[in-house]
Amino acid sequence: MKNIGFLSFGHWSPDGHSETQSAQDVLLQSIDLAVAAEELGADGAYFRVHHFARQLGSPFPLLAAVGARTKRIEIGTAVIDMRYENPLYMAEDAGSADLISQGRLQLGISRGSPEQVIDGWRYFGYAPAEGETDADMARRHAEVFLDVIQGHGFAKPSPRPMFPNPPGLLRLEPHSPGLRDRIWWGAASNATAKWAATLGMNLQSSTLKEDESGKPFHVQQAEQIRLYRETWVEIGHERAPRVSVSRSIFPIMNDRDRMYFGRGGKEDDQIGQIDNMRAIFGRGYAGEPDRLIEELRGDEGIAEADTLLLTVPNQLGVEYNAHVIGSILEHVAPALGWR
Repeated sequence: MKNIGFLSFGHWSPDGHSETQSAQDVLLQSIDLAVAAEELGADGAYFRVHHFARQLGSPFPLLAAVGARTKRIEIGTAVIDMRYENPLYMAEDAGSADLISQGRLQLGISRGSPEQVIDGWRYFGYAPAEGETDADMARRHAEVFLDVIQGHGFAKPSPRPMFPNPPGLLRLEPHSPGLRDRIWWGAASNATAKWAATLGMNLQSSTLKEDESGKPFHVQQAEQIRLYRETWVEIGHERAPRVSVSRSIFPIMNDRDRMYFGRGGKEDDQIGQIDNMRAIFGRGYAGEPDRLIEELRGDEGIAEADTLLLTVPNQLGVEYNAHVIGSILEHVAPALGWR
């Protein structure tokens, strides 16, 4: 059994073929797709965050809106780039969104990926400290965020406050109990997966990973997940961790599916350079359900994860993406034991 959700990159473009012509379109359609996915029986609605791009850049208003319109589905990110974040302000936003959704927030964070502009985080007012890299800065921001969302007091109250204070040091408000256990780290390497386990974060592993062995992507991903879980046990955390992987999976059910995805595509892993790292990019899956079932049985990364995020082509609109999600839930997932 697996939790199955969708992951939207939230693209929009004034191109005539796009169903999301504007930022307003993609925001409203993201809410509608989450509602539709919940009705279909999916378990999660996740959104990618990119700055300076025609994509979803500010996640918390969207997450709060999705939380207000749905009742059961998990809502989250995959991922928020922590180089850009004020961890204390983010903690307030996250607490609010989690309370609105009544504890359904699953917040994926990471050190980020290449952005649209050079050192974009500098425009947000952040710069690495002396001797730090931007990745170090992201992890430092993450550690502060993890600390303050635990809800302990740390700020000395004013002796003449505008409103009465509770006794002792003050914490950030609103505080949402349990949110600390629902933070995920997007890890591209084995080392950062182990670091995430050390800090008690869940693990998000996408379709991109540092090529550390030359083995197929799904094999390296499965090894990364096992290392993460081994570290989790060594540290002695009390709760069980969660692990998600993302995949592009498109069942060919009708002529429209065949038109979009029938010619195949990225059916093999790809190798490239990203941030001076040799990276391996996992393949996508497209085909008749019987063929998909057989191919997906051999994906070791999916087998190791408890949560699967389906990347969706959001510019094709809510109706079509709901069709893709529904096709997987009905025609693929049961045969693989995911449902």
